[in-house]
Parts: sequence; C-alpha cells; structure tokens
Amino acid sequence: MSSSFISFDPFSFLIDPLSHDFMRRALMISSCVGAVCGLLSCYMTLKGWALMGDAVSHAVMPGVVVAYALGLPFSLGAFVFGVGSVALIGYVKQKSRVKEDTVIGLVFTGFFALGLVLVSKIKSNIDLMHILFGSPLGISDSDVKQTLLICLIVVAVLITFRRDFMLYCFDPTHARSIGINTGVLHYLLLSILSLAAVAGLQTVGIILVVAMLITPGATAYLLTDRFDRMTILAVISSVISSLLGVYISYWSDIETGGSIVLVQTTLFLLAFLFAPRYGILKINNSSNN
Repeated sequence: MSSSFISFDPFSFLIDPLSHDFMRRALMISSCVGAVCGLLSCYMTLKGWALMGDAVSHAVMPGVVVAYALGLPFSLGAFVFGVGSVALIGYVKQKSRVKEDTVIGLVFTGFFALGLVLVSKIKSNIDLMHILFGSPLGISDSDVKQTLLICLIVVAVLITFRRDFMLYCFDPTHARSIGINTGVLHYLLLSILSLAAVAGLQTVGIILVVAMLITPGATAYLLTDRFDRMTILAVISSVISSLLGVYISYWSDIETGGSIVLVQTTLFLLAFLFAPRYGILKINNSSNN
C-alpha cells in the first residue's frame, strides 16, 4: 500500500473504489450521516452538550443488543435506550443534589457497562467491534434504509423547529419569556440526538459517534460568527471528512470510523490554528503587530 501512495494518481484514487458496490454504498451512507451529524453538531456546540452527546451515544449500546436478541430493528432498541438514558439523567438530576455532569457520567458508563455484559451473555451473532467502531463498508441494504430514514427524520425536525432550537440554544431564558415551551424543545432535541447517534453507529460506531456530533460544529464555530454560515460549514466539513475518511480507509486498509474522525480532527486543528479571526496564529500575529 505504501508504494501506491508514492505513485499517487488522483484519478485512480477517486474512481477505482467506485467500481465496488460496497464502496458506493459506504460513501453514500457516510456522507448522509455526516451531513446530519454536522447539522446537529451546531446545536450541540452552542448548547454545550458535548458530554450529553457522549452519554447518549454510549447508552444506546444495550438497546442494540436487546433489539438483536429479540429480532427487532437495532435502531428501535437503540433509540429507546437513548431516550431512556436522557429521561433517567433528568430524573436523577431533579431528585438529587448531584450535578448534571456527574449524573451524565454515571448514567452513560452504567448503560455502556450493561451493554458489554449483555453482549457477553446473550447468544447472538452480534459483533462487538461492529457496534463499537462501525462498519460502513459492510452495511446491509436493510441497515441502509433504516439509516436513511433516520437521517430524513432528524433533518425534518431540525428544519421544522430551526428558529426555536436556535433561540433555545442561544438564550433559553428569552425563549421562555416569549412563550416557547423550552421543556418540549429540550427533550425533542435530545430525541433527535439519540436518533443521530443511532445513525452514526453504522459509520463510526458508538465510541466515535460523539466526534461526528461535536467536531464539525466546533470547527465551524471557529470560522464564523453567523449561525447560518456555521451550519453550512459544519455540514461541508463533515461530508468531506466522511468521504475522504472512507477513501483513505479503503486505500490504506485502516478502520473506517477512525479514519473519518481523524480527518475531522485534522480539519478542526487547521481551523484552530489558521481561522481568520479566532485562529491562534492569527492572534499571535496580531499581538506582534
């Protein structure tokens, strides 16, 4: 493989993988999930819900195992456990003096541990590595349909409640003062977060899906102060990362989910260093002048 990089041919790099059906399917599903997660990541970034995204992504694991064991769609079980974890976090927070970040850590580690135990005890053909790290190159037609349906639902909800979500993330107090039911928005946003985490299972798995839900929004946040531009930049960077990550994993024979997330992280580091207004090199140059 190293010799193929030495004699790099951009045309072959882009076109040759498209001769395989599994690659065309992987590129399509990865770009769709990337676009949805990139769009949602803007709200996660503004709301400061990085840890909440981590909690939901890990909490869906026992749901996946239970759904497979019962012969149900994995997305159904994952969604139920994802929403259940959110409800449990809210309940424990209200009924105890423990702070929210501590409750989140307790719930998501407990659910994740439950999933590991279920995988070891329930007899099934579940591949733990597939759940943890995803497998877009081996995704089935039924999983493609489920994932595309989830993506459409998430996008439809985000578009329908776009202005309400934006105001809720920026200033929930003002949103309540003008009559917006922020409680409904809170759980609706967490519900589509659970759905997005389920969709991300197919591309990067449970462990890395939080990166797809946070990194694109964080990258775009460094590049612009306008929310509309932020969403566009987040979606573009996420789709590019997904496509490039799949190509790199194909040619270098590495884990696809890890490849996608590393590309996203690289884009964030470039924005962190060279963003026109907020890059650290820009700041250093300004201070020197």
